[in-house]
Amino acid sequence: MSPESVPTHILLSQSAESLGEFWLPDRPQPGSPVEVNGQLYTVLERRHCYQYRGGRYQLHKMSLLVQTAHPDRNRWQGRWIIGDGRCRYNALSELVRCAVNPAGPCPGCTSFEPASGTIRDGASLKPSC
Repeated sequence: MSPESVPTHILLSQSAESLGEFWLPDRPQPGSPVEVNGQLYTVLERRHCYQYRGGRYQLHKMSLLVQTAHPDRNRWQGRWIIGDGRCRYNALSELVRCAVNPAGPCPGCTSFEPASGTIRDGASLKPSC
């Protein structure tokens, strides 16, 4: 436990069920993964609770709103996404797969279109002027 560590209350977003209170080694940002009791979750929201002590406000505890990490998570260009990042319609997000087929799965999707000439595959867009 680091000196900056504070008790963190973790809640599931779908059911508001409490997963418990934990002392985490860091302060996870929204979108980052956190493991609780062997299960992987994605942080959706982080809330802070401060207390006035010693003439200043100090972080007293945190709450994390989490959802179960999606089983179709992939590493894409240094970050986690859901589904196939090569598809034009992929949201490149760990929270949402795509606009066309948000429930998935990506393999066999009839709407798949390769994303070419975009930032997705490392190519830069040509200036319009």
